[in-house]
Amino acid sequence: MTDTTIRPAGPGEDTAPTIRPLLHYTAHSTWLNDPNGLVFYQGLYHLFYQNNPFDNVWGNMSWGHATSEDLLHWTEHPVAIACDDQEDIFSGSVVVDAGNTAGFGTPGNPALVAIYTSAFKEGTEHQGTQAQSLAFSTDAGMTWHKYAGNPVLGRGSAHFRDPKVFRFEGPAGSYWVMVAVEAQHQEVVLYRSADLKDWEYLSTFGPANATGGEWECPDLFPLPVDGNPDDVRWVMVVNINPGAVAGGSGGQYFVGHFDGVRFTADADSMVEDGNANLRDCLWLDWGRDYYAAVSFSNVPGSRRVMIAWMSNWDYANSLPTSPWRSSMSLAREVGLATVNGRPRLIQRPVLPTDSGRSLLTVADLEVHDSTVALPDAEHGSVQLIEADILPGTARTVALTLLGAPDGGAATVLSFDTVTNQLTLDRRRSGNTSFHAKFASAESTPVTLEDGVLKLQVVVDHGSVEVFAQGGKVTITDLVFPTPGNVAIGLTVEGGTAMVRRLSVTALS
Repeated sequence: MTDTTIRPAGPGEDTAPTIRPLLHYTAHSTWLNDPNGLVFYQGLYHLFYQNNPFDNVWGNMSWGHATSEDLLHWTEHPVAIACDDQEDIFSGSVVVDAGNTAGFGTPGNPALVAIYTSAFKEGTEHQGTQAQSLAFSTDAGMTWHKYAGNPVLGRGSAHFRDPKVFRFEGPAGSYWVMVAVEAQHQEVVLYRSADLKDWEYLSTFGPANATGGEWECPDLFPLPVDGNPDDVRWVMVVNINPGAVAGGSGGQYFVGHFDGVRFTADADSMVEDGNANLRDCLWLDWGRDYYAAVSFSNVPGSRRVMIAWMSNWDYANSLPTSPWRSSMSLAREVGLATVNGRPRLIQRPVLPTDSGRSLLTVADLEVHDSTVALPDAEHGSVQLIEADILPGTARTVALTLLGAPDGGAATVLSFDTVTNQLTLDRRRSGNTSFHAKFASAESTPVTLEDGVLKLQVVVDHGSVEVFAQGGKVTITDLVFPTPGNVAIGLTVEGGTAMVRRLSVTALS
């Protein structure tokens, strides 16, 4: 998390050194993937996650655990729920059982209840199946006990997993709702319960839109459109692997209505043939490295905050880092806003509340067919680049990030005014040789607003997260630049652009 020591990769890995991210959570010396059990309780955000406690590749799935007061500074704790000879502990969620419906706590000391997927091992009673189980904590999430009556819900399926549970209040009363998946059927299955132990089937959503891989890690939550409490829609998040728009892993979403029984997607969230029209689907992120995104429960003020695994199953086990492997994205506060007449997700990164250290601020700068050097990235800090640019007569406007001193290798974020495509290109970003599928360029359509391209770019050690047009469009990619490649610049080609505002800030 805060260790920025350059360290050579371990045996069998690429020889290029890597630097641990600053703002993005990593386990100290082990593997992590999907975020699990995201919950706010007693002043702390709890991040549980898929973790291999014994190695830095996938396996021995258990729930790792970290906490934070601000979603930026994380403290790693011992493994929360460990695998054993009966089961691996796959993804799930945590709720605050304030009403003591499950009986694990008391009215004065509610239990935190984890609902997780038991992936049963060969030779066990439920071998070959995945089912939903419970664990509980009565000391604010620091120690956990598995429920003796596990599993509490099964379907005789080998791919029934990833339960997200929330409390629903409606005309039919108050009850728990579980949103899980039949992964290989591309279906979200919904259940209800009074006590988290006995579950009743409600409905199924899907297949729909992108269906070219397994559906995983669903989420379902309400958001007001444009902040209007009288116009509330529900957002269904469904992660998919493979088959995402940029290749491999990714997250799609639907906007619609939920009546306590069934989720119905709005017609403008649906496409006729998702596999043939992936670019018409709604995506959480257009990059290669934003997967298994889910939201925190119990956040004050009804805020909806999401976090994702910043990697892709195409190459996750091969990332050139050591001793840790994989990181989480920045947390993002999400909302629904009207975009071209339709409600769509807006995502804004959670960043340090102080302004950081300003490296450059310019306004009303005209750039004609040239490159403007910006302050180099600094070791031990994260670069935040914010810009409002009028592309004007230019053909392309580009930010070169983490570039070589001679102007060669770099990660390039460019906007093409003819195609209106924003592209993040990491094909010459540095170390791409560790896997054949890593070198890539990701593009997404962007609509200028009053002729302005608005960018917010977070450049950490090992990643670039792009938030365009106030968070209407995001692109997230890992990068592994060659040590010493720290150059940043703004390039305008094919005409003249006006930089209305540009700032570069060092976040420590």
